[in-house]
Amino acid sequence: MQNAIILSSSLEFLKLLRKNNNRDWFNLHKNEFITEQNFVENFADALLQKMNVYDVLETASGKKSLHRIYRDTRFSKDKTPYKTNWSGGFKRATKLRRGGYYFHIEPNNSFLSGGFWMPNNEDLKRIRDEFAFDAKPVRKILKSKTFVTTFGALQGERLKTTPKGFDAENDAIDLLRFKQFLLIKKITDKEVLSKNFLNEANQIFKNMRPFFDYMSEVLTTDVNGINQF
Repeated sequence: MQNAIILSSSLEFLKLLRKNNNRDWFNLHKNEFITEQNFVENFADALLQKMNVYDVLETASGKKSLHRIYRDTRFSKDKTPYKTNWSGGFKRATKLRRGGYYFHIEPNNSFLSGGFWMPNNEDLKRIRDEFAFDAKPVRKILKSKTFVTTFGALQGERLKTTPKGFDAENDAIDLLRFKQFLLIKKITDKEVLSKNFLNEANQIFKNMRPFFDYMSEVLTTDVNGINQF
């Protein structure tokens, strides 16, 4: 399990699926799909084991972490029935640990990410209140050598204007405009297929921890720093 890798055949299957994204072709190659998916499950399971050394995850297994290959086309103009990537996520355990991890394996478009995709209004207000009050702790994390080297900068959808209830002249206005708080690391196909990718992926996720720890403390305390759980 510790030597789990992403195989070139798993990427090749996705390339073929992109060219033949229809049910007839998929049904003819269902056994190949199952075989390649099992390889990815093994990789995800090995990654989960490594991550549980420094974090506590609710996700029970690599298999349970994987997202379905089938697309929901009900409200999409794109009616192709299948995704052309392997993807999955790891959920952190208990209300005290916030943030989530995500992996996306796709030819020429692989990445590892984590953070807060769609925080609810209450959480978003709490985060902004903290940034407005004192942004120095989070800026220290975002400017750290490890963070910049790994992720570059904080990413996510942002408002073009000042969020309601906040001062446009606040020193943290750049942070206050964020609606999402995402850490993203692009990965090349060569890196994905490397024998060391399991360790590299684990280290990338581990490098998210300072940000997750900070955000978890913010989201589990009130404005006076009193624990809410």
